[in-house]
Amino acid sequence: MSSKKIRVLALALSLAATLLPAQAAPGREDLVIGQVAPLTGTIAGTGNEYVAGGAAYFAWVNDNGGIYGRKIRVSLKDDSYKPDQTLALTRQLLAEDKPLALFGFVGTGNVLALNKNKVLEDAGIALLAPYTGAQDLREPMNPHIFHIRASYTDETARMVEHLHTIGLRRFAVMYQDDPFGKSGLAGAETALQKLGLQAVAKGGYDRTKPEEVDAAVAAIAPANPDAIIMVSVNRASAAFIKKMRAQGSKARLFSISVVNFKELLKNAGEDNARGIGISQVMPYPYSTLAPVAREFQTLMAKYQPGKVVSYASMESFIAAKILVEAIRRSGADPTRAKIMGQLEKMNSYDAGGFKVSFSPDNRVGSKFVEVTVIGRDGKLLR
Repeated sequence: MSSKKIRVLALALSLAATLLPAQAAPGREDLVIGQVAPLTGTIAGTGNEYVAGGAAYFAWVNDNGGIYGRKIRVSLKDDSYKPDQTLALTRQLLAEDKPLALFGFVGTGNVLALNKNKVLEDAGIALLAPYTGAQDLREPMNPHIFHIRASYTDETARMVEHLHTIGLRRFAVMYQDDPFGKSGLAGAETALQKLGLQAVAKGGYDRTKPEEVDAAVAAIAPANPDAIIMVSVNRASAAFIKKMRAQGSKARLFSISVVNFKELLKNAGEDNARGIGISQVMPYPYSTLAPVAREFQTLMAKYQPGKVVSYASMESFIAAKILVEAIRRSGADPTRAKIMGQLEKMNSYDAGGFKVSFSPDNRVGSKFVEVTVIGRDGKLLR
């Protein structure tokens, strides 16, 4: 080829290059976050709420320039609340999407499946804000898991103390027969032992059949307890409440935070649900007293209209704020290790009226617990 032809070809290639779409600058690709949650199955309502709150905050961040100009992309998988699916989908997500962090998984047994198979350790990745308060996920400490909610032990202890203070002494526990329920049962029994008491009855149910609670009712009703602590999901709690009330039980009923009071009202009926106490591990999401609640309500209305405003969606919203802050502190080129390091350094980080603190020796960011009650007209009272 002659030198003239070479020059002509080079010029043609140069002109063609100017017409091609500009390529993204190195390092400007999306910041990928991985999430596996139950969008279908027995606790689909909770799973969808837990996805919605985080999605609202991530959308706002993206609309306001992202993090150092890079947008957040959440790779979301549905595990139907099945631990084997959680394990398989997390491995798939890590291999294919290569996320910088994991966020907002749901379920004790589901996260335990990751622990048992050392998925987080092998990937060198953080999991922030799993929706579980199980002690088995906190002791011994897994340095890859960062909790922002109080434990079930904290919750049940607070309930037992509250009920003991008002003069109740005969306690029973209804629980889901799996690591989640047994963790709450152990917490209640420990709290009772500290007061010199023990449960007068306890009854479990199969996690795969949440509306079949006859065995739990049969175990608890004859003991005629003053108070019953329910460590159970929405459908099981509602079924248990209806059956106990149908038998004439006047026991004070208390539930841990994983239930949604609106679901209890819908499925158990307002008359049955009135007066039920629910422990909470997040700020009250239905007022504007806390700055984070105001922000949450505004962004949910804008980015997740029609989705449920609840404690679950509030919790994932707060978790998203914490994760975004950790990524921001990691600089313009975040890595899994940098994000883990920044989460570990968060001390008294204020998300807007809700503080979390982590350290090299602590992965439980908050022990906040308060008790709410379902009042008249289906309202949740503090």
